[in-house]
Amino acid sequence: MEKRSIGQLKVTPIGVGCMGFSHGYGKIPEHDYSVAAIRAAHDFGCNFFDTAEGYGEQLFYTGHNEEILGEAVQDFRKDVVIATKFNPRALPETLTGQKLYNFIRERLLASLLRLKTDFVDIYYLHRTHDDIPIEEFAEIYKKFIDEGLIREWGLSQVETDTIERACKIAPVAAVQNLYNLVERDCEKNVFPYSLEHKIAVIPFSPISSGLLSGKISTQTQFEKVDDVRNFVPQLTKENIEANQPLIDLLTDLANQKHATNAQISLAWMLKKYPNVIPIPGSKNRERILENLGAWNVELSDSEFDRIEKFLETFEVKGHRGIVESNSTTFIKSVEVK
Repeated sequence: MEKRSIGQLKVTPIGVGCMGFSHGYGKIPEHDYSVAAIRAAHDFGCNFFDTAEGYGEQLFYTGHNEEILGEAVQDFRKDVVIATKFNPRALPETLTGQKLYNFIRERLLASLLRLKTDFVDIYYLHRTHDDIPIEEFAEIYKKFIDEGLIREWGLSQVETDTIERACKIAPVAAVQNLYNLVERDCEKNVFPYSLEHKIAVIPFSPISSGLLSGKISTQTQFEKVDDVRNFVPQLTKENIEANQPLIDLLTDLANQKHATNAQISLAWMLKKYPNVIPIPGSKNRERILENLGAWNVELSDSEFDRIEKFLETFEVKGHRGIVESNSTTFIKSVEVK
């Protein structure tokens, strides 16, 4: 299992998205279970863990998820790469200059305390801000690197024009965008640009909130409280049914390779792009280890081509997109069915 690069950092080809331990998929596990699940992922060989200060605000408080991750990895902190995020939606108003720097720095220091660390390996701008130029954020993040508070920085849910503008101020190491078999907008511009400029692409929701696992059907009932699956475009009943031919293909390949649908989905993107590092998230220990096991599943050229040829003609139903800001979210435009 060869590690992949994020700037000067080396990480396992698949990481763990920790959001589900605090938010997004209904009732969360007990605290000790979550800590043990993260440690089990590390024991499996994973050294890359992703969180954000905002994960947990919906049901608990700012930094809930960071606290869980900080506790889980404190005994082997030097062996892992931690990514967290500042969300400009936290800004009380449109700030600029020194006031903006001071505000974000205060949030970063609070994240460091919760994560029980002196620095963050990767610090993302969780979304862009409609009224603050990306260049201003880039200047601030560059200062954080110079101060030793962060090692690399990244952007989330952006197109190449934003990445290019930011890179002129401070080289971007990672772009965390939505990318999976049913959300492939990144293939048009983001991947070509990122490959050329040695930027890692970190797909969140690489299993499309469970759709690609084959475990979701038109009869699946999602939880009523804090479950983003109620809003994911591909997970309306009509779109689950329409996208079933893709799931059938994954199931066939998974059976042939003694793997799972989710592992085939992850193996596909690992084979397609050398700079892709997916971070599937789950609140279930067994699913986390299953997803990490995808780095041991290698598609042959013919198996990979079979998926690619299918995608050339198959029309996916449901689309979220990759550009979001402090004032926009995909949830507003999705009708729950």
